[in-house]
Amino acid sequence: MRLLLVLAFSIHVIAPARAEKPKPEAADALAADALKAFRVPGAAVVVVRGDKTLVRKGYGTRDTGANTPVTADTVFPLASCTKQFTTALLAMLVEDGVLEWDDPVKKHFPEFKLSDPNANALLTMRDLVSHRTGLGAHDLLWYRAPWGIDHTLKQVPLLPLDYPFRGGYRYSSIPFLAAGRVAEKLGKDKWEKLMFDRLIEPLEMKGVTFTTAEAAKATDRALGHRLNKAGKVERMQGYELKEPNPSGSMNATARDLAAWLQFHVSDGIAPSGKRLVASKLLLETRTGQNLMRVDVGPKTLFPDTVQMSYAMGWVVSDYRGLKVVGHGGLYDGFRVQITLVPDKDLGFAVLTNLHDTRMPMSLTNSLIDLYCELKPKDWAAYYRERIEADAEARAVMLAARDKARDPSAKPSLPLASYAGEYTHPAYGTATVTHAAGKLTASYSSFKYPLEHFERDTFRVTADFFEDELVTFVVKEGKGIGVKLSGIEFTRK
Repeated sequence: MRLLLVLAFSIHVIAPARAEKPKPEAADALAADALKAFRVPGAAVVVVRGDKTLVRKGYGTRDTGANTPVTADTVFPLASCTKQFTTALLAMLVEDGVLEWDDPVKKHFPEFKLSDPNANALLTMRDLVSHRTGLGAHDLLWYRAPWGIDHTLKQVPLLPLDYPFRGGYRYSSIPFLAAGRVAEKLGKDKWEKLMFDRLIEPLEMKGVTFTTAEAAKATDRALGHRLNKAGKVERMQGYELKEPNPSGSMNATARDLAAWLQFHVSDGIAPSGKRLVASKLLLETRTGQNLMRVDVGPKTLFPDTVQMSYAMGWVVSDYRGLKVVGHGGLYDGFRVQITLVPDKDLGFAVLTNLHDTRMPMSLTNSLIDLYCELKPKDWAAYYRERIEADAEARAVMLAARDKARDPSAKPSLPLASYAGEYTHPAYGTATVTHAAGKLTASYSSFKYPLEHFERDTFRVTADFFEDELVTFVVKEGKGIGVKLSGIEFTRK
């Protein structure tokens, strides 16, 4: 997977005075149009203003096979939106006096180390949860992996830093795993138990679960979908998150997220009226820590944004004059978006059951336009154009690659000679097998069925990494290495 940072936050021009709230029918119409425009089977939408829930509703179907409706109680995976829950828990530990944001990580979790000893010595909790550690994404160290969180964390010292410590921004879920372990040590309980006792239960978020198996027990649960090569909606199989994951394993309903949004809009007060965390500490999690560039790729996703920064589990950006704080989540078959407009006391959540769709970003922007009295923009048309442009660019790139291919350039070795085990210090072992005249590579839970492309390069013909190229390194008549998904493995 390419865990993209998809964080739909948007910002808008401040109206001179707050108008009467739009009628719910206006939000219904926007949601219906968005589902149709992006071919999304179903969605749940939440809008809160202050302590009032203006919209909390399901649209479309949670399962195309059964045509069952999405409701306010339909369970969706939150994926990376889990991060904002983890940082809220950390803020509570700061209030308890057992943690400071600028505490060295080694003070509380010495087992976690970076490969650079200087960076490791300076690493703080704030660094862990603001994507400035120097560590790249390294998603294949955890995504769909058959091993657990502790194994992933043990591999981190074997990874060279991708950029200078505190010298940039690179989205990475791994440091949040370490942050969860710190919470467990200081809170003296499992991350999921601390979350439940200190946040989920006080907020009466009764639909929240922390693993795939728990979510599967819900009778009202959304199932994942994707668009196939023909552009038709089909079911998409997810993968099991067996272990509660502080970076991305929570599941919740629209009803749950209404309470979560009200908690943030009120800066730490539960809908019951009880304060759960000091306002200034919760606000710290939504304060920018690390500047993000918007002059390249993100600019097409956030066309009206001038500046963007990562806070702690949130992204802070501007849009047409308003400050917006938000974060997106991507899980196989789903995409979600949680967004705050603090100056308007507004909160939004859009949960969808279509893989990697731009619908949550589009609908969130349209809802902000509606509730902040901004001039409407056809966000669906805008994002559809971007999707089509990206698809065309990819098609052109693949066509150019295939045209430049030299089909007469044969492999250096007989196919069977490429078979064997290849290792990487952090990622472990990849295996290449030869059977029935074909090669197949495997790593973690992934399979790479291969066909010859040119020389010692092969094309992945199916499954998760279809159309990627896999290249073997041959020296003195022997395969000594292979590059899978950008990872360079060396033959044992």
